[in-house]
Amino acid sequence: MLIAYSLMLPQQAWADGINQANTAWVLTSTALVLFMTIPGLSLFYGGLVRSKNVLSVLMQCFAITCLVSILWLAGVYSFVFTDGGSWQQFLGGGSKIFLPEMSTQNLIGDIPETVFFMFQMTFAIITPALIVGAFAERMKFSAMLWFSGLWLIVVYMPICHWIWGNGWLAALGAKDFAGGIVIHVNAGVASLVAALVLGRRKGFPTVAMPPHNMTMVVTGAGMLWFGWFGFNGGSALKADGSAGMAITVTHIAAAAGALTWMMIEWLRFSKPSVLGIVTGMVAGLGTITPASGFVGPIGGLIIGVVAGAVCFYATQFVKRRLKIDDSLDVFPVHGVGGCVGSILTGVFAAESFGGLGLNGVTIAEQVGVQALAVLVTAAWSALFSYVLLKLIDAFIGLRVSEDEEQQGLDIVLHEETGYHNL
Repeated sequence: MLIAYSLMLPQQAWADGINQANTAWVLTSTALVLFMTIPGLSLFYGGLVRSKNVLSVLMQCFAITCLVSILWLAGVYSFVFTDGGSWQQFLGGGSKIFLPEMSTQNLIGDIPETVFFMFQMTFAIITPALIVGAFAERMKFSAMLWFSGLWLIVVYMPICHWIWGNGWLAALGAKDFAGGIVIHVNAGVASLVAALVLGRRKGFPTVAMPPHNMTMVVTGAGMLWFGWFGFNGGSALKADGSAGMAITVTHIAAAAGALTWMMIEWLRFSKPSVLGIVTGMVAGLGTITPASGFVGPIGGLIIGVVAGAVCFYATQFVKRRLKIDDSLDVFPVHGVGGCVGSILTGVFAAESFGGLGLNGVTIAEQVGVQALAVLVTAAWSALFSYVLLKLIDAFIGLRVSEDEEQQGLDIVLHEETGYHNL
């Protein structure tokens, strides 16, 4: 994605330059990525929480979709993907705030700018929606809205520009094809900070809090796997072999991650769980994301296996040893997976490992750049996520009361219930 954006961002043309095949593919991918959030992630997260909080999670994902869409139009898109002049290394410009000159004839490369605008919007939507899993079952709805909107502007917008908007990390050669750094490291670290700032749910870790509806979880997981083809394959911005390879390695990594997690769990706990195999799938998908446009099938297989193993043990460590209540394991799956995948991109993108090449740098040099991008993203996300959470807590409060948490957010915050027979 980075290479494609670097070539496309400065260009504007008219309708006779449209490539209809590429346009059709990115249009399809846009729908697939939105499908990942609503209903995919919504159902996945909704099934993982207790029944008294299922609507609150669905509502949060839906509201974030609406809020981010408006903020994207109001300026976030402009400050990510336009030329920032003397500030270009760090932030884009404001020339496309509310898209004043947008028409059906504007192109980015050989696809309509409206399609590019929408495709990128779906990435911006799912990133703060991922963080919902960290503070599920205990954050006020108003606090969630303020945090998601401000986080998009303060954290997501600059990091996205640095890598995908020809910012300073792009200039260093950082590779992130579809969001391992911009999305998964970014959201994963913010999730860890949110879990620490809010504190544990009442009863954690002594009270069992199993998923209330595993059928919903598996349904959502299947939608995520399906939608991820648009997430990674669409990031080629072309209907060509690079999109095909991205989809191929994405699928292989998902399958390898799922089987690896399942086998480790089977050996350790004597039985393979449904929750384990779908979580391993998500770990494989998140970990292959930064590498998906740069590696070959063998790289995809190895990255998927590593993802299943590393994310499994990271989840056990965070939950059981550190006793951090990241409710739905966002940091150990997405954050750790994003870090691992981003570093391994520097290895398996090399032609010697079946990748597409490192553009004249050594594996060690590319790994160094990848590590720097991960560290900078993690530091920025951690610092400003913490600041935003503390400011919101000071003004309106972050958490519902213990009594409200005990009653459940569905009734307390929305005066509705997901299951009328309960």
